[in-house]
Amino acid sequence: MNSIRLDNTLPNVFLARQDVQSDIWRKQVTLEKGRTYLVEASSGTGKSSLCSFIIGFRHDYDGNILFDSQNSRELRTADWTKLRQSHISMLFQELRLFPELTAMENVEIKNSLTCFKKRKEIEEWFEALGIADKMESPVRLMSFGQQQRVAMIRALVQPFDYLLADEPISHLDEANSRAMADIMMAEARRQGAGIIITSIGKHMDLPYDKTLCL
Repeated sequence: MNSIRLDNTLPNVFLARQDVQSDIWRKQVTLEKGRTYLVEASSGTGKSSLCSFIIGFRHDYDGNILFDSQNSRELRTADWTKLRQSHISMLFQELRLFPELTAMENVEIKNSLTCFKKRKEIEEWFEALGIADKMESPVRLMSFGQQQRVAMIRALVQPFDYLLADEPISHLDEANSRAMADIMMAEARRQGAGIIITSIGKHMDLPYDKTLCL
């Protein structure tokens, strides 16, 4: 996949509004593979909705979203499954980890499906992110910031053309944010992938190609 295009897209909940000012809603916007984007938003402007629309978890919007020339409205369940396995990886704002499983088990569940990363590389990421001592700890016993780092590792153990990260560092200090950004950028470059970061304030320090205001 080389592009994601939003074509006059707008959440249904905003259809009655005449005051929508946005670089994305009701615009023609193309997000290109290999480029890095920051989507800045205020609370209530549809940031998480945008992520859900792109990943296909919600379809309550007007307009269209196209993957290359394929309208996402035409995709069937099997198509979405393939897209999420091989083309778009998502780091959710609410993380969606399994609290009863360990940090490593949360990562291994996905890696066992993709067979994409060797355990040694995964362990090196845990070390670089300062949570090597938490690999065998249940996620429920970890802080939210620690869980964010686990969720990012899980997002990277698959092939992707785009990495979509919804407020990935909201609970991290500067040092851990930098470590997380370095790992994310290195993996995206290795895969030639695009990165789409959303933020309502604090955001990763990355070499963004474009900043869009939602």
